[in-house]
Amino acid sequence: MNTFFKVLEEKRILVGDGAMGTTLFESGLNIGDCPEYLNITKPDIVQRIALGYIAAGSDLIQTNSFGASPLKLAEYGLQDKTENINREAVRLIKSINKDILISGSIGPTGKIMAPLGDVDPEEIFDGFLLQSYALIDGGVDVICIETMSDIHELALAVKAVKAHSSHIPIIATMTFDETPHGFFTVMGNSIPDVVSTLENIGVDILGSNCGNGLQKMIEIANQFISASTHPIIIQSNAGLPELINNNLRFPETPDFFQKHIPELLISGVSIIGGCCGTTPEYIRRIRTVVDNFIELKYS
Repeated sequence: MNTFFKVLEEKRILVGDGAMGTTLFESGLNIGDCPEYLNITKPDIVQRIALGYIAAGSDLIQTNSFGASPLKLAEYGLQDKTENINREAVRLIKSINKDILISGSIGPTGKIMAPLGDVDPEEIFDGFLLQSYALIDGGVDVICIETMSDIHELALAVKAVKAHSSHIPIIATMTFDETPHGFFTVMGNSIPDVVSTLENIGVDILGSNCGNGLQKMIEIANQFISASTHPIIIQSNAGLPELINNNLRFPETPDFFQKHIPELLISGVSIIGGCCGTTPEYIRRIRTVVDNFIELKYS
């Protein structure tokens, strides 16, 4: 059995990590700089963030490679460093903890594919191919294709991962907006449509991250659970950001998370982590709730 699935089976519920992007900005990343390039220029910052989440109780740490596809790195003139940046993203975590599960993060390119946009799908696929190769060869335990809004782009990323490995587990998460008719991606995909597509293309764990606070994510989680037999992952923002005195603030506190995380556990979510605005303290609270839930349910 794959290591990732073995740990998931043994622990029953996995605790992910929290935000990387917002934490990097709090650690000194300047607006306009490439977050993933810190793997090369300031690796100590990336490692310190990972260590904070490990100390808080994360079972699964994501690599700092969310925007490390060639098309995204090209915005900073760094496309030729794609392989190096992704490999370093994995190595930095391995060098501080050889036993932690490592999730290779792949985010959207930020481009719109033809025919709606002007980027050839083949170019997007080739970029994901290079990125996924570096992450898999670097030694990740699972690939997480996250924060996607275009199901077709997500499918290209899955295809690229499977071109390198037929056995590595794949997590896929999409971001949803609430409408009068339910939750949809910005491209108009409903949760049942997303579930059907992701299961058909061979995704192993599916769910949602970013774009919503915890209460909306609980609703989204329940719809995923109803539509799918696969393990579900939820990584919520600490609420939607608010601009206060020219600083972004997230309104949902660690106390709020600790109060409402049981609702995700009762619904049957298998992996719970945090997204924008969450810190090690949020993960510490999630860890406490998960441990108490498992003890009560399985003791």
